[in-house]
Amino acid sequence: MNEENRRPLKARSWAIIQKAAGWISQKDVTPNQISIASIAFSGLAGLLFLLFPVAGSALWFYALLILLCFLGRAFCNILDGLVAVEGGKSIPSGELFNDIPDRISDVLIIVGAGYGAGVPVLGWLAAVLAVMTAYVRTLSRGLGAPTDFQGPMAKLQRMLIISAACFLAPIEAMFWEQGYIFAFALTIISIGCVITIWKRAKSAYDYLEGQSDA
Repeated sequence: MNEENRRPLKARSWAIIQKAAGWISQKDVTPNQISIASIAFSGLAGLLFLLFPVAGSALWFYALLILLCFLGRAFCNILDGLVAVEGGKSIPSGELFNDIPDRISDVLIIVGAGYGAGVPVLGWLAAVLAVMTAYVRTLSRGLGAPTDFQGPMAKLQRMLIISAACFLAPIEAMFWEQGYIFAFALTIISIGCVITIWKRAKSAYDYLEGQSDA
């Protein structure tokens, strides 16, 4: 995995993360397997979202499980790169497993949130736009532009918004009809992704055109 293509994350320097990466690096576990494991966490979160409409008093429990799944996904996303680079297990196919599982995870989580909130159209719209932000980043990099992780709606921001909605959903259910919080969150994600796509495409265009003029 190319160092410049890694998403900048402060969590990589945390002692507990470094220790976990060091321990896993000594085991018969590959970075690609860790990347695939992130899909399992995301798939479980998506299934739990589908139970929201019939959760009743168990809504708090489901919300907590989903947040734990998000932590599991985040843990895998950090560890796969650390084990690959710092652990010396990087292989040529690593870039594929670094990106493809993330896109699958985005769709499973965001679409699941849409169905759970009763607004599947918003879930699919937000998921497509989320995948498009990554597509523009990888396409731009393939054309020779620098890797661009700028927001305002990169993966971290999307997950923070979904996490906040997940935390607020049980509170919402105590006072109002369930679903408005996630509908609002998915709308914000969709709008933010459109802005992110534009900014990344514009940055790549400016760079590539500047290079051609140099």
